[in-house]
Amino acid sequence: MNFVKTTTIAAFVLCSAMTQAQKKQQSNVTSWLTKGDKSVLFQKQPDFNFVAASGMGNRNGITIDASQKYQEIDGFGYCLTGGSAQLLTAMEPEYQAEILKDLFSTDGNAIGISYLRLSIGASDLDDRVFSYNDLPAGQTDPKLEKFSLEHDKRTGLIPILKKILAINPKIKIMGSPWSAPVWMKDNGDTRGGSLKKEWYGAYADYFVKYIQGMKAEGIIIDAVTIQNEPLHPGNNPSMYMEARDQAVFVRDFLGPAFQKAAIKTKIIVYDHNCDKPEYPIEILNDPQAKKFVDGSAFHLYGGTIDAMSKVHDAHPDKHIYFTEQWTGGPGDFPNDLKWNVEHLLVGATQNWAKTVLQWNLASDPNYDPHTDRGGCTSCMGAVTIAGSKYVKNVAYYHMAHASKFVRPGSKRIKTSAVEGLPNVGFLTPDGKVVLVVVNTSKESKKFSVNHNAMSFVGKLGAGEVITYIF
Repeated sequence: MNFVKTTTIAAFVLCSAMTQAQKKQQSNVTSWLTKGDKSVLFQKQPDFNFVAASGMGNRNGITIDASQKYQEIDGFGYCLTGGSAQLLTAMEPEYQAEILKDLFSTDGNAIGISYLRLSIGASDLDDRVFSYNDLPAGQTDPKLEKFSLEHDKRTGLIPILKKILAINPKIKIMGSPWSAPVWMKDNGDTRGGSLKKEWYGAYADYFVKYIQGMKAEGIIIDAVTIQNEPLHPGNNPSMYMEARDQAVFVRDFLGPAFQKAAIKTKIIVYDHNCDKPEYPIEILNDPQAKKFVDGSAFHLYGGTIDAMSKVHDAHPDKHIYFTEQWTGGPGDFPNDLKWNVEHLLVGATQNWAKTVLQWNLASDPNYDPHTDRGGCTSCMGAVTIAGSKYVKNVAYYHMAHASKFVRPGSKRIKTSAVEGLPNVGFLTPDGKVVLVVVNTSKESKKFSVNHNAMSFVGKLGAGEVITYIF
């Protein structure tokens, strides 16, 4: 009897010790901090542990409910413009390798970018305008016999992508056209104008050839949008396309062309500002167009970020993507940091975005290269490249707070709203919780984080951003 009792007590003590050890292991919290004054730039902070929640109080409490799961995340990243690739290509090999590792690896302090958006043909941040099927004035090429990706091979985009894929073979890539080839347009110009109805079929084949040509280079295009900023014909290049025309193009031409060629690349509509949610809704209200569409893409140069939820609510079976937002040079680091985290990392994902992408990856100190007659003259890259030297800018640091830790396949989870502390949480594929918090107020804030009957206290100075991982 005494032996049994002693054995039971010993087993209880051992079990309790194991439970405490397991709790200690599970309660370890890692955090990374960025301050608006640049005194701390995405630096790991000392680890600490959760404590029992009792007595902590709920004032300024961020409560996490990982049982409430929402959209799956495809990735965080940048638009890799032709200009960005050109600057990267010109770097000396050792510096190029260093910056690519900083951006695309997850080792050490590298930020683990997991999604890229490319321009199909030129964007306004190329050094010149081009398409993959340029012809002398008056000529046409209905069968696209002169289609070629040679420009992207020669100027470095495709070689740079191959180096990125060597670092992260699972990175997802989206393609977006700024314009169709000039011969397909009604104004005969790279800027503005609309796609002629007679060339809808040829333009659908243009997308097919692009996807197939990139695949032949070992580059899988996961998704395409139909037209970058279809309601803004002022860029160079650019093209105007109303919702009813985009619906026809998807329904009668692009969708069937993808189906015929057995292409699995996702078709994403709109790709413009949050001020016109009715645009993607009009397309998705057409059931024959909708069946080919994966979702809708948004920018935030107009409107408010909650417009994405209006589209999600109207068509909850279709996905939402956030695909572009610029930072204007020379920038205002503390306010840009705060704004981007609040509206993009937190705001976009809280409104169903599967991706959050910044415009653009790289520029030089003069915000070059860009096209004439409508190219952006003050778009500041996530990095500024001067020869082989580079400087990390605000878009590098704010994106790092999600990209390094919220890996593809993570799911957004429920977190409570706290005034002055916008936040968002994720559950990663390996079971970790990631919480991003920004203090948008003008004073320091103390708050608690509550999860599974455990809590810890955090403190953020005005404008500071922190990511917790546990």
